Amino acid sequence: MKNPIICAIALCIAFAGFSQKTNHLKNKEEATRPKLVVGIVVDQMRYDYLARFYAKYGEGGFKRMMNEGFDCRNHHYNYVPTYTAPGHASVYTGTTPKYHGIIANDWYDRDLNKMVYCAGDTTVQSVGTTHKAGQMSPHRMRTTTFADENRLFTQLRGKTIGIALKDRGAILPAGHTANAAYWFHGKDEGNWISSSFYMDELPKWVNDFNNKRSVDSYLKVWDTYYDIATYTESGSDLNTFEGGFKGKETATFPYDLATLKNDSGNYDILKATAYGNNMTTDFAIAAIEGEQLGKDMFTDVLTVSYSSTDYVGHNFGVNSKEIQDTYIRLDKELERLFNYLDANVGKNQYTVFLTADHAAVEVPAYLSSLKIPSGYFESKKFREDLNSYVAEKYGEDSGIIENVSNFQVFLNRKKILDKNLKIIDVQQDIADYIIAYKGVDKVYISAELKGSMHTSGVESLLQMGYNQKRSGDIAYVLESATISYSKTGSTHGSAFNYDTHVPLLLFGKGIKHGHTFQKTVIPDIAPTISALLGIGFPSGATGQPLEFVFE
Repeated sequence: MKNPIICAIALCIAFAGFSQKTNHLKNKEEATRPKLVVGIVVDQMRYDYLARFYAKYGEGGFKRMMNEGFDCRNHHYNYVPTYTAPGHASVYTGTTPKYHGIIANDWYDRDLNKMVYCAGDTTVQSVGTTHKAGQMSPHRMRTTTFADENRLFTQLRGKTIGIALKDRGAILPAGHTANAAYWFHGKDEGNWISSSFYMDELPKWVNDFNNKRSVDSYLKVWDTYYDIATYTESGSDLNTFEGGFKGKETATFPYDLATLKNDSGNYDILKATAYGNNMTTDFAIAAIEGEQLGKDMFTDVLTVSYSSTDYVGHNFGVNSKEIQDTYIRLDKELERLFNYLDANVGKNQYTVFLTADHAAVEVPAYLSSLKIPSGYFESKKFREDLNSYVAEKYGEDSGIIENVSNFQVFLNRKKILDKNLKIIDVQQDIADYIIAYKGVDKVYISAELKGSMHTSGVESLLQMGYNQKRSGDIAYVLESATISYSKTGSTHGSAFNYDTHVPLLLFGKGIKHGHTFQKTVIPDIAPTISALLGIGFPSGATGQPLEFVFE
């Protein structure tokens, strides 16, 4: 029989070795995790802005990400509609509206019989303002984000802070468990605000930031960063394809914002200029310092959305001098942010990814001038014509159509059944009417979108954006470069490449240098970051980790 003392000693030695190995693996895993993950979403950024304006960028912003990190050059949205709220939700949840439920910025709610806003929440109160602009939360998003999963993994010790000029750009990425989300309330206040969903009052660092009134310094002249004559990568400054600001006769540089603000919502005018991105960087840096992000062993998450690019694009269009100057200046802001991270978190101690919530179409009027097929769709007239058709077909008081929004038609199913009609027959009848309407390219009824899975084409993108509880009975798709918008400026929302093709740049800790033309999709981002951190994937994630970006 073996000596029990010797056996006990051997067991202790074995346990100690196992414990050391376990601790070594744990320490190695912790050492490979970044102290801070910074997710950057540039609102309305086309992939080709990286190439088109490349010569005007410095070495420390976009180029640094490309030269030191990984560039996914064939990155796309795999669903429609390509709007701001679904885009931000999809980036961080790793799935599509079919699962996370954010089907648009605003959508028709059948149960409430009214339009609802993606982040609107009357059960919470504004913090930092008496205006209702703070009554927001992520309660309509049905799945977790990777930031939520990081909070769960670290037993809530890893922080999450969301920042954007737009409320939805701050709230949805940060998720349900965020320590805070902050957005900009302009009008006559010009402050960063939040919601009682996160806190009862603004922390001292936010009050201090607001009280410094740095926002006032941006109410100045907006002129081009470089000589406008060198902006050869964009169209002429004076043309008929741009909107401009009230109070200024032409949409041409320079813009005296202090003078123009009175006709443009006071501080709100800053959101529609390149300076809105400066304000966002200012606040992001204040947040890193105020919250001490990246200062301990638990990974923190900072979500930053640069919203001004979208406002400028909508106003002036994707080929404007204004959009080029905005991206040149954004490049400088990225460099400023990265330099701050280098100095305060540490080089190779943080990881950054940059993408967009959607891209945008060239102004159709401009495309038409070049004989490229394009056009405008009058949504109001379409609704009137559709209602007239239904009234004639089913009776003036049928009430069959409840709502038409987001290129979907919602039917009153109870009234259809009360008339002893089959829902699918009414859907098909209305779809047949819509497909013949000028400017419409394709139409699908809900049965087609709920049925067999499509793996390619617009049908696949529609399915990935179709939520059974929230989407409509009929979905229609407009022809290429045909938009429901003003004759000036750009918009987005379609399944075409000009709306789906966006950047994906990653750099920092754990990311190798390289690029790929392999197709990647938006839902891949969250699982990739989750894999980097060694945490659980978001609850509804359908994307796959991009393992080829890792060192």
